[in-house]
Amino acid sequence: QVQLVESGGGLVQPGGSPRLSCAASGFTLDYYAIGWFRQAPGKEREGVSCISSSDGSTYYADSVKGRFTISSDNAKKTVYLQMNSLKPEDTGVYYCAALFYCSHDGSQLITDVDFWGKGTLVTVSS
Repeated sequence: QVQLVESGGGLVQPGGSPRLSCAASGFTLDYYAIGWFRQAPGKEREGVSCISSSDGSTYYADSVKGRFTISSDNAKKTVYLQMNSLKPEDTGVYYCAALFYCSHDGSQLITDVDFWGKGTLVTVSS
C-alpha cells in the first residue's frame, strides 16, 4: 500500500525554523516527484515546493523562496521541508503529495498529484 506520512508540525514562534518530514512507504522516491502544499484557514490549498524524481530539481513558490528548502533522502524514503524565518502567514496544514510532474512556470508551481498525505498542522504564533 502506497502512503505518505507527514510529521514535524506544531506551534512555532515567529522567526522559528522547524523541519517537516514526509515519509514514503510502498514505493521508492525515484518513482514519484514529491511536493509540499499548505492550506491556511479559509483559503485554498497552495503549492509550496516540490522536488523532481528525475534529476532532483527543486521548485518553490515565490512566497517561500529563500526561506524554505526541500530535500530528499532516498535511502530513508523521506522528503524534508526545512522552514526558516517563519511568519504568521505561514500558518496552515502542510501536506506532502506524490506527483507525476513538478515544475514552475515563472509564477507558480505546476504539479500533477497522484495522492496525498494526511497533513501536519503548523501554527506560527507568539
